[in-house]
Amino acid sequence: MSITIGIIGGSGLYDMAELTDREERTVQTPFGAPSAPYVIGSLRGKRVAFLARHGAGHRLLPTELNFRANIFGFKLLGVEYLLSASAVGSLKEEYKPLDLVIPDQFFDRTKGRVSTFFGDGLVAHVGFAHPFCKRLSSLAFESARGAGATVHEGGSYVCMEGPQFSTLSESRLYRSWGMDIIGMTNLQEAKLAREAEICYTTIALVTDYDCWHPEHDQVTVEMIIANLTQNARMAQQVIASAVERLPYERTCECASALKYAIITRPEAIPAATKRKLGPLVGKYL
Repeated sequence: MSITIGIIGGSGLYDMAELTDREERTVQTPFGAPSAPYVIGSLRGKRVAFLARHGAGHRLLPTELNFRANIFGFKLLGVEYLLSASAVGSLKEEYKPLDLVIPDQFFDRTKGRVSTFFGDGLVAHVGFAHPFCKRLSSLAFESARGAGATVHEGGSYVCMEGPQFSTLSESRLYRSWGMDIIGMTNLQEAKLAREAEICYTTIALVTDYDCWHPEHDQVTVEMIIANLTQNARMAQQVIASAVERLPYERTCECASALKYAIITRPEAIPAATKRKLGPLVGKYL
């Protein structure tokens, strides 16, 4: 059975309890090592690959994550759908701690992170106006609602550098811009998944009100972990339900994101680059 579904677990979600027939698989990529070995197993009758974003024991900072290796590794495994779970702070009163959010937009506040597979003589520009797969996001929302979660559909995710939390001025500014949630990891995953023609969505687990809220003027790891522990079981139910309902055939635009994105003339692409990115661009060259 092929592995077409990937799961990325973030802070507090380091495993999938329902996963059976497990095996660890180490994947080598042209971009180095992923965060951890992929855990391959069966979930609701489908083969999936699970990756702990921050590595075993949560030892990698958001800035230290090798996003390219993580996503390229999923591509090499044959993954077409990627469900990402991550902790976020809320920038809106109505998005309460323990709620879930399925965002539909990003705002980038990171600094100098590598977020493309391209370069070294091969240029491509993928569309990113709608950074999440609409079909996959809709399915995640329906799965969350079916699991009894308090879930919000849509919203803008501010991706900040970290590892420090926001200053009060920053938090207030993001709110004035109309942003909804804030985290440190998902933007690069989404960009790279689009370049890899993998459908991507985020199940955002609200842990706190960031520091703008008068009752949350100091965000702490203790506060976040307490809420994440409570939310982890719900997140696993939502992911398992989404996996069960995923179709085998893709009809969304994610599957052909590179079709008109490559601008470099084929004869001008260095052979080494063509080999390195073969799993991504081979069918177009």
